Amino acid sequence: MERFEAIWKSRDLRNSILFVLGMLVVFRIAAHIPIPGVDPAALRAFFASNQVFGLLNIFSGGGMKNFSIVMMGVGPYITASIIFQVLGMIIPSIEEMNKEEAGRQKINMWTRWATVPLAALQSFAMINLLRASAAGVIKDLTLFDHVAMIVTITAGTMFLMWLGELISEKKIGNGISLLIFAGIISALPQTLQQVFVNYDPSMLFMMVGFAVIAVITVIGVVIINEGQRNIPIQYARQVHGQRSFGGNTSHLPLRVNMAGVIPIIFAISVILFPPTIAQFFLNAKSQHLANLAKQTVALFQNQLIYGIVYFVLVFIFTYFYTEIVFHPTQVAENLQKQGGFIPGIRPGLHTSQYIAYTTRRIIFIGALFLSTIAILPLIMRYFTGIQSLAIGGTSLLIVVAVVIETVKQIESQLTMREYDVN
Repeated sequence: MERFEAIWKSRDLRNSILFVLGMLVVFRIAAHIPIPGVDPAALRAFFASNQVFGLLNIFSGGGMKNFSIVMMGVGPYITASIIFQVLGMIIPSIEEMNKEEAGRQKINMWTRWATVPLAALQSFAMINLLRASAAGVIKDLTLFDHVAMIVTITAGTMFLMWLGELISEKKIGNGISLLIFAGIISALPQTLQQVFVNYDPSMLFMMVGFAVIAVITVIGVVIINEGQRNIPIQYARQVHGQRSFGGNTSHLPLRVNMAGVIPIIFAISVILFPPTIAQFFLNAKSQHLANLAKQTVALFQNQLIYGIVYFVLVFIFTYFYTEIVFHPTQVAENLQKQGGFIPGIRPGLHTSQYIAYTTRRIIFIGALFLSTIAILPLIMRYFTGIQSLAIGGTSLLIVVAVVIETVKQIESQLTMREYDVN
């Protein structure tokens, strides 16, 4: 309560939080403005019965199941950001730009521009996919209707990207993450309503079990997100005249989960690609091609195969993305320039190899955890057979991570203001 009181007394911090809440309300209003020409009931039924599209709906912030003007959410922007992160690993000039503030601003501008064609392309693909795979969801469209839908959805994505940047400027949390967070939380009342409407006294034990598993999952997410291995660092003592510098000790923190939820986003994109393409060829004139498309769709609808592929992809992409964002060679070079070294390890190449070896061992736990969290709903459905109470591990991971990050930023804002007052 003392913290809440301190937040309320700080005028600019209070205004920043109220501004962020206001922007989230604007986002939720936009998520309920549907695009004409769509049957909302048929669309919600389709998303409820499709695991992959359900995951896409999570990352769109909940706007996809309503076919709203912001149905693509911030997905295209996230995709554009990932593309430039991968390019930074491949192209040296982009990697150098990332090291300077002016270069990062230019890359951010390129990311915004790249979001426009990506949003248009993804909206075009989604409209045609829903027309092909979900009968009755989208009515017959003229060319003008088709173009108007794509332009509207693209504009909605750019609007959300702008909202996310406005939120981030307030330094209360990451704007894009908070938009996804708001979309996940908004589905909670409807889920609880379905549970209570279908409640039966015989379900009491199972509901208590779900609550216990949910609490354990949240605790696990917090432990993994906050977990890190501290490698001791010793700085050499330097003597200049009669004054000495350095000689102190510190540590290099290596996080268990450096990749966040990005591997899950990667895995969803990859696992969605084959059935998405196959949907377009279900009614092909070639019988062989049509049969192949049907087999592909049926293969990914098999929960066991889908779960195994999803688990493996998340595991692999956790290592892949960690390689993109964390460079042991650069860390070793920076330590050597600052006169730091790991006790018992020679500076330079040996330090880089040691950090890389340690990181791979730590990331194994993070990758295993992320993969398990990703398929947690499938596991719960297999053992219980209940759809509405299945715990969304990915949703919990995002919610807990966003809450932790937001609380940390608010705490840092309070601490900074306490120093200013003193």
